Amino acid sequence: MRPFGDLPGDDPELDARRAAEEDRQRAEERRETAAALEAAGIELDPTPPGTHRHGDLVHPTDHAHPHVHAEAGQPPVTGIVGAGAVGTALGMALSRAGWPIHAVASREASRRERFRGLVSVERAFIDAQALVEEVELIVLAVPDDALAPLARTIRMYGGQAMIHTSGALGAEVLEPAQAAGTQVGSFHPLVAFADTERAVAAFHGATVAIEGDDQLLALLAEMAERIGARAVRLTPGSKPAYHAAAVLAAGGFVALLDAIAELGRVAGLDETGALAVYGPLIEGTLGNARALGIRAALTGPITRGDDGTLRAHLAALEAHAPGVVPLYRAAAEREIRLAEERGALTPAAAATLRSSLASVE
Repeated sequence: MRPFGDLPGDDPELDARRAAEEDRQRAEERRETAAALEAAGIELDPTPPGTHRHGDLVHPTDHAHPHVHAEAGQPPVTGIVGAGAVGTALGMALSRAGWPIHAVASREASRRERFRGLVSVERAFIDAQALVEEVELIVLAVPDDALAPLARTIRMYGGQAMIHTSGALGAEVLEPAQAAGTQVGSFHPLVAFADTERAVAAFHGATVAIEGDDQLLALLAEMAERIGARAVRLTPGSKPAYHAAAVLAAGGFVALLDAIAELGRVAGLDETGALAVYGPLIEGTLGNARALGIRAALTGPITRGDDGTLRAHLAALEAHAPGVVPLYRAAAEREIRLAEERGALTPAAAATLRSSLASVE
C-alpha cells in the first residue's frame, strides 16, 4: 500500500486524465483572461494603424483587394448590404439578369433568410465589413439616415467600389469608407418598392440616377441596362431636388389619390369605384402632358376662370372633406399660375380666383 496515494507514472491512464484536466483548466483561464481584456478594451496583438488583418496576416489598408476577382468579361463580385425592400428587389433583378450576387449582409436574421430564399447567394453575414472582405462591388441598400454611420465603420480596399441606393444623398456620404484606389457612387432606381415582384418588373423601362467617376459610371450604366432600366447622370448637388420630385410623383400622388377617394365616398363610391371612375381621367391627363406638354395639358374650371365652380368646390370640401381643403387650395394656386403663363387667364380673372381661395381657411 502506498501511504501517499498514486505517484506520477504509476498509472498512465490516470496521468493522462490529469493532464487533460490541467489543459482544460489552462484553456479556460486563457479564455477568461482574453474576455476580461476585451471587455476592458485592451488588445494584446493590435493591428498597426493603416493596416488590416486576415487571420495572422496583416496588410496595408490601401492595398489592392487580392481576395476576390470576377473573371474577365463578367460583372464584378457583388454584395448587397441591406435586405429590405430595395436591396431584395435589386438583388432579384440583377440575379435574374445574369449579374450574380455573391453575398448579402443584414443584422436581421429574418431578412437575411428571406433574401436567400429569393436570391441565390453564396454567403450571408450579419456584419457589413465581413461582406466587404469578399466582394469587389459593395451596394449599400439601407435607409438614408443609416448611410453616414455605416460608412464610418467600413474600410474598403484598393480596387473596390461602393455605391448606395439613396435618392436624396450624394455619393460623398460614402467618403469615410474610402481608401487609396477605391471609388464611391450612387445608384437610385426610380421605382416604387411597395411589392417586391412588382418592383422587379418595374425596373424595365425605369430610370436609374447614377453618380461616380467615368469608370464607375460606365459600370453603373451597364448595371442599369442589365435590369432593363436607363441610367441618367444628375447635375452635382441636385439630388435633394431630384428626390423631392420623386416623392411627389410617388408618395405625393398616393396622397392625392387618397383625397380623390375621400371625395368619391361623398359621391357614394368606394375606393375601387373611385379608382375605376377617376383612373382613366388621370391616365388621359398624363398622356396629354406627354404629348402636348404640361401647361397645354391643363384643363378644368381654373383655365376657364370659372369662379362660381371654384366656390362651389370649396363649399363642398368644407362641408364634407375639410382635410382636403389645403391640398385643393395648393393645387389650385399652382393651376392659376400655369393658366396665366399659358395666357388662358387674364390678370383680373386670376385675381378673382385667388380671392376666392383666400376666403377659406
